[in-house]
Amino acid sequence: MAFFRPRVSREAEVRYHADLEIGKGYPALLEKARAAERHLHAVQAAGGSVAERRAAGLALDRALTEALRAAEAGQRATLGIKAYDDRIVRRKARATPDGALWTAEVSRLRTLREENKLGLPRVPRTYAAAR
Repeated sequence: MAFFRPRVSREAEVRYHADLEIGKGYPALLEKARAAERHLHAVQAAGGSVAERRAAGLALDRALTEALRAAEAGQRATLGIKAYDDRIVRRKARATPDGALWTAEVSRLRTLREENKLGLPRVPRTYAAAR
């Protein structure tokens, strides 16, 4: 007796395997973000100029963005291949221990990134003399 088993789309399979590969780099990207954060704190403690603090803050933002993208890919891969096509499966998978762990990690990284963006010093624009 054969049962009907709905298959996932080819696009979901491709995205799942791509997310698996991207998610593998998450620990290295997280360490890169931690190093950028240490550098930012060192510049702030040394009393660096506004331009130096802004450059360090922007470097941290780029590192956090890369880590966030990898964490989101890891989350999607952890939720499973069927979660790409079905929102109910995605919601149920988030309630599992692994899904909740990745969801909390993605939320934490988004919060860190937004806090960093809010704390970036502004550099005044220089305008050319009007003639």
